[in-house]
Amino acid sequence: MNSKLANIDYVIFLIYFLIVSGYGYWIYKRKKKGTMDTKDFFLAEGSLTWWAIGASLIASNISAEQFIGMSGNGFFVGIAVASYEWLAAIALIIIAIWFMPVYLKNHIFTMPQFLKTRYNESVSLVMTIFWLFLYVFVNITSIMFLGATAINNLTGGTNLHLVMLLLAVFAIFITLGGMKVIGYTDIIQVAVLIIGGLATTYIALTLVSEKFGLGKDAIAGFNQLLVQAPDHFHMMLKKPTATTPQGEINKYLILPGLTMYFAGQWIVNLNYWGCNQYITQRALGADLKTARTGILFAGFLKLLMPVIVMLPGIAAYVLYKNGSLQQEMSAGGKFLTDNAYSSILGFLPTGLKGLSLAALTAAIVASLAGKANSISTIFTLDLYKKYINTNASEKKMVWVGRIAILAAMALSIVFTWDDLLGIGGEGGFTFIQKYTGLISPGVFAMFILGFFWKRTTATAAIVGLITGFLLALFFNNYAPQVFGNETLLYTAFPNGKGGFEIPFLVGMGWSFFFTMVAMIGVSLTGPAVNAKAFILDKTMFKLSPTHMAMVVTTLIIITLLYVRFW
Repeated sequence: MNSKLANIDYVIFLIYFLIVSGYGYWIYKRKKKGTMDTKDFFLAEGSLTWWAIGASLIASNISAEQFIGMSGNGFFVGIAVASYEWLAAIALIIIAIWFMPVYLKNHIFTMPQFLKTRYNESVSLVMTIFWLFLYVFVNITSIMFLGATAINNLTGGTNLHLVMLLLAVFAIFITLGGMKVIGYTDIIQVAVLIIGGLATTYIALTLVSEKFGLGKDAIAGFNQLLVQAPDHFHMMLKKPTATTPQGEINKYLILPGLTMYFAGQWIVNLNYWGCNQYITQRALGADLKTARTGILFAGFLKLLMPVIVMLPGIAAYVLYKNGSLQQEMSAGGKFLTDNAYSSILGFLPTGLKGLSLAALTAAIVASLAGKANSISTIFTLDLYKKYINTNASEKKMVWVGRIAILAAMALSIVFTWDDLLGIGGEGGFTFIQKYTGLISPGVFAMFILGFFWKRTTATAAIVGLITGFLLALFFNNYAPQVFGNETLLYTAFPNGKGGFEIPFLVGMGWSFFFTMVAMIGVSLTGPAVNAKAFILDKTMFKLSPTHMAMVVTTLIIITLLYVRFW
């Protein structure tokens, strides 16, 4: 393997950089009319088309945690990790049909604003702080660390810290132009990451076919994956028994078979796609038809993502199992599954290596930019404007938003500089899912009851947030010691570290269930209809023939995938 880039690779990457930067600057100058206001900067209100919304959703979602973390889980577990992507497509359907009409009818621009409108100021303030901490210390740091590590490996281990700084500067450049620039440059970012990602998958499959003497044939390579790693092509992992090896138990702890579909996976996906400023912000400035089309288009693109981010990981597993990639899968003498994707990138031919570097950078920068913009939006509109400077002008708030972007990036660099949070040891994708999962049950319960049950009270929302967090913490860390390893609710399995764990998706499901029970119980002590309940009209949820066709097509494809790989 030659991990060094040739001159042509740098030229290709430079072309990508100039196109994205130049297009972003052109959009900024073209759309700017006088002084940029907050709706322009934070929401790009009314200016994003459906295809820009869909592309931006995917560009912001597919980042280092997918390319690196999910590819690593593909190496370790296999196709079962695709459930995150394929169920996301169904989650996007639910968001498009039932969530977006509520947001848009009530003129919701931020998630804390939703909580203030539906509940009260206290609920909004608590969650504003929660979200800011989560975005900075879990999301941006993970994206920065995993992305910089992968790019550093691909470029021959130049300088990890320099790569971090360059990624931050590139993302800041895009973000300071506001959501319009982010949304439209994401179209290019998505095109680059899909083309570059498919090229990497093709090379990975041809490497496998060559390994087994079948020539450069991607189809033959895929068929060899089925032969060499049949256990990696099952969506449902079997529940471990007393004789199950620890490696298989570790897989089940990440993806606990059929049980994760009862609650955990749905909470992860619906909370991420429907109750997340980082995602919903792209559609909140559009009309309902445009927002729905864009979100459903993003669902189509999600079906393709496992091919790009997961198959290279399975290919790396097969190559490693058969004696290749021994050095590439290690760092400092330590085996790391998160090296699966970068180990494949090192085998790309000259030119394609530059394209794949551009694709990886596009995914990282788009996610960093989107996340930083969301941090900026929440901080400026829900903290600064409300509590620090209530008389702030539009111009002042835009500048505060830009300062918030710089501060968020600076903090992320500090905490990723020497991996202070232990992202590398945890595994990037698992790190994000596990720590996001601490607040997901309570947050999703607040939103889903706030949307559709008129009796839900603000007191119940606070109880739900605290209960969800404490229960998630309890099930993740303490339940086996308190109640034992085998109960009616769960089975805890040895984690290989001297203790027992409940699969975190199972724990998340029970946390959500008991949080809902607590919130319903508290709300029943209040009025039959809460004064702040949303007024819902059934016509809000009616679909056009085009949208119905998109929904049905997506569901058919997902059904066929599950039937094939069950």
